[in-house]
Amino acid sequence: MTTPFIHRNLPRLLLQARESVMTHNRPSLREHGLSDQQWRVLRVLGEHGTVETGRVAREAFILGPSLTGVLTRMERDGLIRRERDPEDQRRTVVEATAKGLKLVEKLSRTIEAHYAWMEKSLGKQKLAELYALLDAVIELEQP
Repeated sequence: MTTPFIHRNLPRLLLQARESVMTHNRPSLREHGLSDQQWRVLRVLGEHGTVETGRVAREAFILGPSLTGVLTRMERDGLIRRERDPEDQRRTVVEATAKGLKLVEKLSRTIEAHYAWMEKSLGKQKLAELYALLDAVIELEQP
């Protein structure tokens, strides 16, 4: 017996779209020895500077226990540094090192070129609509 679904599988489509986009970005990440998770961390740090680890976890969509391992490897590789938050010793903050920021700058050119290609292929208006629709879905599903 089959279940008569009316709507397409939105979570699967979103994952498929993510994988399609990442197919273009992943080779550049691997060329620099980065996992998808490490890139998400560097992107957060590149956009916001020094960030509390909880915020990194939320913005990079990495669960706390996994983030600990990711940050340990990144620290070992000289991409980030961690320290106690000077204002609240219970918290840890993370920042990209000069090496990490250089990598963000280099990779951002490749990634932005891919986004420019997407904008040219889809059209500026459609890409803007896609961003707006995704933002609306995210907002709609907030508790």
